[in-house]
Amino acid sequence: MPDRTDLPLEGVRILAIEQMQAAPFATQLLAHLGAEVVKVEHPKGGESGRSAVPAIPDVDGRPTGATFLRNNLGKKSVAIDLKSPKGVELVKQLLPHYDVVVENFKPGTMERLGLGYDVLEKIHPPLVYVAVSGFGSLLKSPYQHWPAYAVLPEAMGGFYSFRPEPGRPPNIQVAGALGDISSSLFAAIGMLAALQGRRRTGHGQKVDVAMLDCIIAMMDMVPFNHSLGIDNSIKAWPGILSAFDASDGLFVIQVGREHQFEAFAKAIGHPEWLEDERFATREGWRDHTHTVIREAVEAWAADKTKLEASSILADAGVVSGPSYEAADLLEDEHVQSHDMILRIPRPDGEGEVH
Repeated sequence: MPDRTDLPLEGVRILAIEQMQAAPFATQLLAHLGAEVVKVEHPKGGESGRSAVPAIPDVDGRPTGATFLRNNLGKKSVAIDLKSPKGVELVKQLLPHYDVVVENFKPGTMERLGLGYDVLEKIHPPLVYVAVSGFGSLLKSPYQHWPAYAVLPEAMGGFYSFRPEPGRPPNIQVAGALGDISSSLFAAIGMLAALQGRRRTGHGQKVDVAMLDCIIAMMDMVPFNHSLGIDNSIKAWPGILSAFDASDGLFVIQVGREHQFEAFAKAIGHPEWLEDERFATREGWRDHTHTVIREAVEAWAADKTKLEASSILADAGVVSGPSYEAADLLEDEHVQSHDMILRIPRPDGEGEVH
């Protein structure tokens, strides 16, 4: 890990009036990059992520929610009651000492508190103000007043209509809080762009992030496929795209090009497929994945671990990889060398938080 004085955002100060994940994940990324992030929390109980479940006891014995633990590494905190006139005045006094204010309340909340951008930029014109909400606050939306957790923009952005499984409802939040994480990434990009703009012009600006817009950008295949006249079912993509059993779990394979299919067939010991009419087209690979290909792949992989099977295929030029669970991630060489999972002792002494 580099010295903090070498980090690119060293010297940038962020006042984070934030809760849960859609903004806190963004400011945590910025803290990793060297920014000083100070959270504004309510004096009684702190931000709402602290009371989320599951939870573990903190050093003072109070339960601390997993949502808070996952999104607030490297930050400082100050307790201010924003519903108190004295609290609002204190924020205004702090403002000139900060480059950025980040908030993720419903549109209108900060204005009702007397802390909207129109007020704050008059106090501190270079201010970069980042607002994250379900449907944004700068452009019109019929849903602007709706509360929003990640599941709402995920659903409205088409995430759950993509590749439906017949006879069952979609698996809600299969990717965790993707609506929050994607919004945080766009918020971080917007903030960095605004800071660069301030360097050029000397003026700050408001960065407005709508969670729904972020998911539409992430799931662009839903409207794009529709415009091409194809649906979003599993059959919309011709090729092999599935998970297969190895001796210790699942691994995934994606084959979408003819040279990849040739390498795949030879790697698993079925070069005769290259002359088989059933596999003459990409649609044929797809249509026979579960009736022919699966049995052959899983017979080939029966004496191999999911990592071993993936390695053989990857070495042959086939896109393949193991489907990991938590224990696999902790042991993986890539994850370890990239320092992707931090091991922090639990305050109650009952092991570690990852």
